[in-house]
Amino acid sequence: MKIQEITRQTPINPLIEQHPEAIEILISYGLHCIGCHFSEFDTLENGAMMHGMSDEEIGMMLKDVNKVISNKKNGKTRAKNKNK
Repeated sequence: MKIQEITRQTPINPLIEQHPEAIEILISYGLHCIGCHFSEFDTLENGAMMHGMSDEEIGMMLKDVNKVISNKKNGKTRAKNKNK
């Protein structure tokens, strides 16, 4: 199963609904939009820019989010295969 990469254009609310493990990373970068009514419509890039993040910080945040999501998915896959 291919994991869909999280990008700058990924809406915040759907991301956190599908991947709650990303919340801690977003907060650690200063993106506290989790629960804000704008998170329903804002992309990660828009939210990050409104919070004063640089282009480089946004890139690092996306890398970290994708890494934790990938690790979670790979962990589940390994656990399923192990039981077969």
